[in-house]
Amino acid sequence: MQVQKKSRNRELVYGINAVEQAIETSPDKILSAWVVKGRDDDKRIGKLVQALANYGIVAQTAMRHFIDEKCDGGVHQGIVIEMKATPPKTEHDLQDFLDELKDKGETPFLLVLDGVTDPRNLGAAMRSVWAAAAQAVIVPKDKSAPFSPAARKAASGAASEVPLFAVTNLARVLDELQEREIKIVGMDGEATDTIYDTDLTGPLAIVMGSEESGMRRLTREKCTAITKIPMASGVESLNVSVAAGIALFEAVRQRRS
Repeated sequence: MQVQKKSRNRELVYGINAVEQAIETSPDKILSAWVVKGRDDDKRIGKLVQALANYGIVAQTAMRHFIDEKCDGGVHQGIVIEMKATPPKTEHDLQDFLDELKDKGETPFLLVLDGVTDPRNLGAAMRSVWAAAAQAVIVPKDKSAPFSPAARKAASGAASEVPLFAVTNLARVLDELQEREIKIVGMDGEATDTIYDTDLTGPLAIVMGSEESGMRRLTREKCTAITKIPMASGVESLNVSVAAGIALFEAVRQRRS
């Protein structure tokens, strides 16, 4: 077997949870599937193989090295599928999405990731957004991790539940959010106020910067408030996806109070 070249019109999904979610939500987009030889007797994988068969897709068996290479060394847990790629959502889609929230009477609750380049952190942050019942993730198009198979695997079920908007001009989008009376709360370890002293109720977008350099200057200037997660002395920072989860769930706590 030879590894097929990747195509912009196709994307790989691997890992038991990610494949299961893809089968449940987008079976019509699945083109082919592979299972590591000897793993097809695993109950979890066997269940997925049967689910694929129900949609007319026969999972091929392959040697582990073939699937390792196909997944670029990603942790595939013995199964990988190839799907029609979903075009990324843009700022125009974001405006339509926000209009829909307004029409439905829903309060915007968003996460903005500025300069997060690790796809696993992107995926994990999306999973936190899903768990906190926030509605979307916004990233800059050119300075962000791609929504790769690694990101999809880390996101697990959130991959199909949480819309991801990759915008050309993040600063302009933040201005547009403010025009919609959405508070822009930036997270910065050097801030004076903490998230426990900051109002996170109402229409809200929480902004996280990269672990190395934080938010970019222009992004920071667009924030209506800057706050931080209080940490013990000697701890410089948290993983960005962990910090996003803490901030999101503090907002959840305040909203329920």
